[in-house]
Amino acid sequence: MKNTWRFDDTELEFIKEVLASDFISSTSGNMNQRFEQAFAAKVGAEFAVTFNSGTSTMHACLAAAGVGPGDEVIVPALTVISTASVVLHQNAVPIFADVDPETFNIDPEDVRRKITERTKAIIPVSLYGLPADFDPLMEMAAEHDLVVIEDDAQAHLARYRGRTVGTIGHMASFSFENSKHMTTGDGGIVTTNRREYAVAVRKFASLGYAALQAGDGRVRKIAKDELQDPDYIRHDSFGWNYRMPEVAAAVGMGQLAKLDRYVATRIEIARMYRRVIQDSGCSYLVPQKTPDDCVNTYYTFGVRFEGEARGIAWRDFRKKYVEFGGDGIYAAWQVVYLEDVMRNYRFYGKGCPHRCPLYQGPPVQYKPGLCPTAEELQGKLMQFVNNYRDAREAQPKVEALARTIEYFGG
Repeated sequence: MKNTWRFDDTELEFIKEVLASDFISSTSGNMNQRFEQAFAAKVGAEFAVTFNSGTSTMHACLAAAGVGPGDEVIVPALTVISTASVVLHQNAVPIFADVDPETFNIDPEDVRRKITERTKAIIPVSLYGLPADFDPLMEMAAEHDLVVIEDDAQAHLARYRGRTVGTIGHMASFSFENSKHMTTGDGGIVTTNRREYAVAVRKFASLGYAALQAGDGRVRKIAKDELQDPDYIRHDSFGWNYRMPEVAAAVGMGQLAKLDRYVATRIEIARMYRRVIQDSGCSYLVPQKTPDDCVNTYYTFGVRFEGEARGIAWRDFRKKYVEFGGDGIYAAWQVVYLEDVMRNYRFYGKGCPHRCPLYQGPPVQYKPGLCPTAEELQGKLMQFVNNYRDAREAQPKVEALARTIEYFGG
């Protein structure tokens, strides 16, 4: 499926502005600054900082939170691997919490069980567009002096108890990868209401330049005589080069102007899938549960497949769906700690195959049985494509689902 419908003259006009400017680097241009301010206003946050990916965003958040060697960070077992790998980037230890079987999101009660004196942060993921259950996590964070970093890569404009995601935790990470609600091709952004975190993540994203501020990512805004002086000190902290290019920020400006429409379309298409399941009386496709006080913006339409109990194989259902014209059904990622790189401890460097050298806790065991709900759920999940131009384009896929259910019986 091609989503060429995403881009039009809206993005092109912003790109032309960048190409016509004197500087097209984020160190001196202002398109990133405009994009940051517009996105922050959209979600209701004080500050936003652009990045080159939705992974570097989380890495910077961990650094800003002071996470370092030997610290523990609690992450859900059911998520993309980058939610855990950024913890390893800081030489810290990912601790996996189980998930709720109905919402598919991190289980706050298991998070509580996993907190130790070494815990530094929690990264709840708003999976498939559904906000995580933030309130109990924020209460635990206050009780134990932890930092909560929202992973909202799939949940643009989702709402939790009246609040837009990106404004609830101490920091929040969004992705602009091509499949997301809005895209810059690749890219990401961090939002926060705390100035000190905004400064820290910005410096981490831009080589630790001393001139950077919470709301301004330009390095070359100071007087030229000062910048060119041999005694000028450029760097006062450590950082990587995670900046978003100005052209990508221009695309982001165009996409942001259409974000409400994109989100509304995904919600409408999700309702179409759900209506087919309900009208057919199908009992073995169980949609992700959205609590009444949440707004799910449906990065994808996720269901729990219980057909095996009725003799219907997951792969057979998918195959028939494709035969009837469906775009395919995506499986969930493998539970993170069961990926080869985690099970075989291929990190932390030579001579330390099983744990971080500065870690003071008992040896970490990444093996089956650690998060039983996530392990059982992972093989049952089905993700139906939700990324279409409009409901009309999605209609044949919805009809394919109806035919598939009819073929196997409700």
